[in-house]
Amino acid sequence: MSISRRDFVASVGAMGLASSLPRIALAQTENIKIGWLVAMTGPSSAPAAGFDRGVHFAANAINAAGGVGGRKIEIITRDTQGDPTKAVNATQELISQARVHAIWGPTNSGESLAVTPIMAKAKMPNIHPCVIDTLIDTKKYPNAFRITPSNTQWDDAVRHYCLNILKLKKIAVIGDTTGYGVSAVNASVAAFKREGATVTYQANIDSTQSDLTPDMLRAKNSGAEVIVVWSVSTGMYSRMFNTRAKMNWDVSFVGHPSVSSGEIAPLLDKPDNWAKVYAVGYKSCSYDAAGNLPPATQAFVANLLKAKVKLDDTLLWWVACGADAIDLIAKAVGASGSTKPEGIVAYWNSIKGYSGHFGTYNYSLDQHNGYSTSEIVMSEARSAKNGTFALAPGY
Repeated sequence: MSISRRDFVASVGAMGLASSLPRIALAQTENIKIGWLVAMTGPSSAPAAGFDRGVHFAANAINAAGGVGGRKIEIITRDTQGDPTKAVNATQELISQARVHAIWGPTNSGESLAVTPIMAKAKMPNIHPCVIDTLIDTKKYPNAFRITPSNTQWDDAVRHYCLNILKLKKIAVIGDTTGYGVSAVNASVAAFKREGATVTYQANIDSTQSDLTPDMLRAKNSGAEVIVVWSVSTGMYSRMFNTRAKMNWDVSFVGHPSVSSGEIAPLLDKPDNWAKVYAVGYKSCSYDAAGNLPPATQAFVANLLKAKVKLDDTLLWWVACGADAIDLIAKAVGASGSTKPEGIVAYWNSIKGYSGHFGTYNYSLDQHNGYSTSEIVMSEARSAKNGTFALAPGY
């Protein structure tokens, strides 16, 4: 089933999907309630603003076009603060009290590890951007779908860049102490070793730790030629970059998309401290040597700016991903004619070639990882323009 997201908003409002769906289902007037689990505050909150802007941009666009069969999208947000316990409580409340029809999020893998089984037991349709591989299991969690690459896909791109483009073989791998940070570091270390690289230093650091000099010195003394980093904490990254400068150490950082977050800039001692930092990026959100984005992305950015969506302090892929998630939920309700979980999940399982803002998605009954590895690239972290980036050296 080939679907264009860019045709969706207009067609939903203009046609109400009435020509192809049962009128008894479309006669419902209850809002389509989407639970939005997000770490809006706390040390893991860097992606939240971007995701949230995309969520509300998409919901507002659908509602302005008439909703889905006349039904409005209602976003019910719960701030998890990056805390798995708070995420569990929020999930239970969204399911049992708010009675949402689908849940988007959490945005943090440590939280998702805690709440995915709860949503599976409740048969709650769930789409999320969390990258830990085990969060997607069509047997254990048949209602959970990933809209982003998995961490294995990110790790493959980072490792390829370090070993085959930068041609560096001595690697330090550092993450934070969250569930995500620990699992990502372990997976990254194992993969580097499998490919013959030497992991000279491995560490997980509390993201609130104020002085990172000891850890950076250990990495330097180990002989590391590049530092691979896995965290969403922009505060930790800024301290690492500032410490590298104070040490006068000419080493590159390669890793998580958050190393390119606009929140880092004001935390740096000087702008040059952000040099030689390369982040996981995406073809859809990368501009060429002439500064041009892909045409579809350029149109999306123009619409965001027209709607006064701020982009200079976040990443476009976060905004695009949030918008795509809401569109996918709305599309599922429109196509199935109801908000029943089995209808939403069945529709997602049928998606082939869904063209979103962030990427093209493909799902099936046995495959809930929908993003293509071929769309992942590495970006120059400090090259942001409206949340998009120049390709890293070597592409």
